[in-house]
Amino acid sequence: MQRLRVLRAVAEHGSFSRAAAALRLTPSAVSQHVATLERSLGTQVVARSTRGVTLTQAGQIMVGAAESVAAELAHAKQQVDGLSAGRTQLTVATFTSGGRLLLPGALARLTAAHPDTVLHVREGEPEDSLPLVRQGAVDLALAYHFDGPLPVGTLQSSSLKWTALMKDPLHVVLPQGHPLARRDALDIAELATEPWVLGCRKTEAYLRRYSERAGFTPEVRGTTTDYFFARSLVAAGMGISLIPSIALAPAVPGLHNVPVKPPSPARHIGVATIGRRRDHPQVMTLIQALHDQAAALG
Repeated sequence: MQRLRVLRAVAEHGSFSRAAAALRLTPSAVSQHVATLERSLGTQVVARSTRGVTLTQAGQIMVGAAESVAAELAHAKQQVDGLSAGRTQLTVATFTSGGRLLLPGALARLTAAHPDTVLHVREGEPEDSLPLVRQGAVDLALAYHFDGPLPVGTLQSSSLKWTALMKDPLHVVLPQGHPLARRDALDIAELATEPWVLGCRKTEAYLRRYSERAGFTPEVRGTTTDYFFARSLVAAGMGISLIPSIALAPAVPGLHNVPVKPPSPARHIGVATIGRRRDHPQVMTLIQALHDQAAALG
């Protein structure tokens, strides 16, 4: 296990020296652990270069297995700790807007099906919650991503399993008196001269990518960490915003939400689990309940 722990650190940090610092070992000790692992497997697990190290295919397999084992051990300890109370523990991580709309109904179904389950909920963005799934600190995470792969951090391989739930299109939010507020749909290029106030930094980054394709640089006058706050600023006349569909409730008076023409920006919402955790009864029940909640919104 120590060798696999060292390999996970090397994969995460991209070099022997940074992995050594994280593990409080010497770089030489890290190198020896990796070399011993390679000898036992009869193949290389990392490719070394002047720019650092990367996992080979064999290394990716071993890191994935190590993550699954570590998560299962963490969960097993949690279950042993709960034996005295005779109840099963289940910890769920979620991002705010998804948790607010999808999670309560799903948790109610889980509680009805498994009344002896003790539930814990942790709020966090995907870049925070997905590492917790890998570590076994949470059983599953309700998360999202935009274009590209899941935000699984710097690990080059992951044993995370992703269950897609729904596509969450972004809408342009405008004051009701805005000349474009009554349109059926808008092209991002039509908004080149508009000031923006946004509800999260990832949405701002996404807007900047889309606007670059449209040939302009957006004027961002405000970035918040709350979509409701961003919509309140739009209502106050500060600018317009780009808001995911599930974050459009509750309604803010005086605003209009207009879909974006294709290629429409969207978040992809799903559930992340690790290893065999997805097959546990409580986890399966909750995933199905979340799937049904998402389908009802569609």
